Amino acid sequence: MSSRGPSRVFVGRLAGADVFDPIGDRVGKVNDVVVVFRLRGAPLAVGLTVDVAGKRRVFLPLTRVTSMANGQVITTGVLNMRRFNQRPVEAMAVGELLDRQVTIIDSGERAEVEDLAIEQTRAREWRVTTLYVRMGQNAKDAGNTLLVPTSAVRGLGIKETSQGATALLAQISGLKAPDVADVLRDLPEERLLAVARELSDERLADVLEELGDDDRVAIMESLDVDRAADVLEVMQPDDAADLVNELPEAQAEVLLDRMEPEEARDVRRLMSYSERSAGGLMTTDPIILAPDASVAMALAQARRPELPPALASMVFVTRPPHESPTGRYIGVVHLQRALREPPSNMIGGIVEQVETVAPDDGIGTITRLLATYNLTVLPVVADEMLVGAVSVDDVLDHLLPDDWREADEEELDEAVDARHKHDEEGDE
Repeated sequence: MSSRGPSRVFVGRLAGADVFDPIGDRVGKVNDVVVVFRLRGAPLAVGLTVDVAGKRRVFLPLTRVTSMANGQVITTGVLNMRRFNQRPVEAMAVGELLDRQVTIIDSGERAEVEDLAIEQTRAREWRVTTLYVRMGQNAKDAGNTLLVPTSAVRGLGIKETSQGATALLAQISGLKAPDVADVLRDLPEERLLAVARELSDERLADVLEELGDDDRVAIMESLDVDRAADVLEVMQPDDAADLVNELPEAQAEVLLDRMEPEEARDVRRLMSYSERSAGGLMTTDPIILAPDASVAMALAQARRPELPPALASMVFVTRPPHESPTGRYIGVVHLQRALREPPSNMIGGIVEQVETVAPDDGIGTITRLLATYNLTVLPVVADEMLVGAVSVDDVLDHLLPDDWREADEEELDEAVDARHKHDEEGDE
């Protein structure tokens, strides 16, 4: 690859690049670059971590890379599908080195690493040779960016708790919440917390819903009380209730007291139900309208960006009040049916009946009804009032193993098969 001289590649541009085999088939996507620090000489880049099908992250040695250009990586052959495990001597370039605070040796000035370049030597080693840094506030060229050799700085290989989040935030800005969660869960804890604290309330709320319990609790405990309460308020009520249930009781009570009374009331109500019941799984904030609302209004409500797709598929029709618990429950309007109607028509004329569940009904009953009637959401009704709606994504969350977000496809298949076998043995 380097027969015509050294080749320089910036890590920030490499992350997210597609990886292809020699015949042009896409096999994965670059997640990060693995770097090893040495007692002497520039750090070595030894390989790439690559996300392949089934949420598996594998290691691709740079010795098996023939090209890194134009946003793509070409390999010499089939990837080794063994899951990547980071060793203590290794650092992740994007996850751990970007935003690192370093010191310029000659001037003693501080700077922040925004990107770094790797270059291939004649011996076919890939070395971290160059840093793209932004000078700190107290530097002579404060705010300016420049390229410096790695030999001109110190502190790059030191684990610093002061590491910022700017560059990594830029890397993840266009990712969906589940993909951001994948990035965060692979970071060292201090780095994870630093990045999470810099996300907006809405973005952090979406990401928290995709993380495991340990990470979610650690992030919430790292926030000041008012910020944590604000984040809970923008979460779906059922997700907020699940998260609050994971927190220490004293902290949970403080957060609920800091939330807006109406938001806290919904969360407290959901926390009063069993976790695997319709009441514990439901959200209190589906689309609820009066029978004299227009089809146009129903479609406008379904377009709310914060509304999960499962909840957007159905409008619930009730008498006033139209916040749960509502007035008398009337029925539902399916989004597909509304799309076939004139916008000015009232939804009361196209109401349909679907199966309902009570707050104490268990997850087995809910799953059976969703599957039988091909629904993505069910109304939860008590005393003829709509108290919430339970959607298929919340049911799946509780049917899958607790660590399903971190598991790859093979591990998840094994866990689901084991649970199914356990349930069958219990039925016998």
